Parts: sequence; structure tokens; C-alpha cells
Amino acid sequence: MVGVKTQRDPRDSMHHGGWMMKIICWCLLVIFMFFVPNEIISFYETISKFGSGMFLLVQVMLLLDFVHGWNDKWVGYDEQFWYIALFVVSLVCYVATFAFSGVLFHFFTPSGQDCGLNVFFITMTMILAFVFAIVALHPAVNGSVLPASVISLYCTYLCYSALASEPRDYECNGLHKHSKAVSTGTLTLGLATTVLSVVYSAVRAGSSAAVLSPPSSPRAGKPLLPLDAKEDEEKEKAKPVTYSYAFFHLIFSLASMYSAMLLTGWSTSVGESGKLVDVGWPSVWVRIITSWATALLYLWSLVAPIMFPEREF
Repeated sequence: MVGVKTQRDPRDSMHHGGWMMKIICWCLLVIFMFFVPNEIISFYETISKFGSGMFLLVQVMLLLDFVHGWNDKWVGYDEQFWYIALFVVSLVCYVATFAFSGVLFHFFTPSGQDCGLNVFFITMTMILAFVFAIVALHPAVNGSVLPASVISLYCTYLCYSALASEPRDYECNGLHKHSKAVSTGTLTLGLATTVLSVVYSAVRAGSSAAVLSPPSSPRAGKPLLPLDAKEDEEKEKAKPVTYSYAFFHLIFSLASMYSAMLLTGWSTSVGESGKLVDVGWPSVWVRIITSWATALLYLWSLVAPIMFPEREF
């Protein structure tokens, strides 16, 4: 699908149609995978770890684009009601962030145990929340507290997700008595987030405001699902596509890799933690690094316009 610009391209019909053949091929591939040698699966596992990391970065970039757009929209109304709403949402997010941090200290730093690593993770997340607010409200940055509060809450959630993924026999994991419930809940939330992120990224891919849209991505034409069947067919075919088909499929490929890692705990080697979904030290560090990457990208979005004023961000 690389290079599809208009609906006259024969590949456009392949993208939108042929569903019966696609479903049959998918079913055959599912059966075929049971006969694939383990060496190929191990190779795909290695690729999926990198692909999953890229998908997590896609989620972060889309989140940053969303919160900045949300803030700009409310500020653009230039009315007292929207300023109050902005303040209330920001306050709620900050209260939830620090309340959530207190809960993390309660469950993941039990008394009598040496839980320095967990204390470091939680404390670093709280420090980042303060740094977000300080940088965003600095006169030179001219930022807003709404994106800072939302990103702070998201980083706190990632910290919780990391701590909840610690092995159940780890003495600092206070959720070890509820391993089955936590594992199921983490899986459900993770898969739901994946589906929503894929759908949102696909929709945003054709928008000029999206941070991930290819520079040459067309902006007008037929949507993923046709809206008006009575339009002149020839005129319709002459229109450019509304989004990058190649990017659309790339996002789905990365998401499938991420789902595979989520279901296997980022490793095909099944140990004690491998009996549970998304549990183990690899899962912990993936989420912690994602949290730190989120923080760095958000801070970069604030200071980059100052460091490079001649460029458009």
C-alpha cells in the first residue's frame, strides 16, 4: 500500500474490499502458525519487542497531540466557563495523581521490606509531576497546566502498571494475594487501550494536525467506510485518499506485536511469572521506560519551540 495517492490506484480496491478472501486467508494463517518451527517464532519474538516499543511511542505521541489539542481548543473559546473547566479538570487530575501515588506507596512499599526500587519508581513519578507543572507554567514556556496534569496522571498509571507486573513472589508486590484478578484486569485494560489506540491512530493518520501523519499524506477523499454511494463514481475515484494506507497497516502490525508481548509477558520463556498474563521484570521495565519516555517527549514539546524558534512545532 506504499504510494497509494488516489482512489484510481488498483490497490485502493484491495484495501477496502475483498473481505471474504481476507477472512479465509486469515483463518488459514492461524492454522498454519501451529506448524511453524519454534526458531521462526523466536525470531518474531525478537522483532516484536522492538515493534512493541515503537507502538508504545506511537501511543505517547498521540496522547501528547491529543492533550495539546484539547488545551488549545478550550483556550481558543476565550470564555470564563472554559477557563474554569480547564482549571477544574487540571485540579482533578493532580489530586488523582498524588492520591494514586499514596495508594502505590501503601501497596508496593510494605513495612519491614527493602523496597528501594519501588520507592524510587514512585518518587521519580511524583518528581516528574512537579517538574511538568514548573516547566509548563514558566513564563518563557507559556504552557498550560492541563496537559501537564493529564501527562502526570498517565505517568502515574504507567508506574502502577509496572509495579503491578512485578512477579507475584516479590515481597514488595502487595497485590500478590490477588494475582489472578490483577492479571485479568491488566490484560483487559491493556487490550482495550491497544484497540482504542489503533483506531485513534488510524483516524488521525490522515489529519494534518496529527503528529504521525506523513508529510505527503493526502487530506481529502474517500473515508475508510464510504459515506455516500450516490456520488459520481468517476469523480470519486479521482479523489485522493484520506489517509496513508501504508501507515494504517503499519500501525496495526505494531499493535499486533504489542498484543503478543502483552499476552506472553514479553517473553516466550514460561517461568513462575509466565503463568500469568503480563507479569515479570521485562514487563516492569518496559512500562517504566515508557513512562520516562513520555516525560521526556512532553518536556521536549515544551522547550523545543524555545530552543528552535525558527522551526514550526
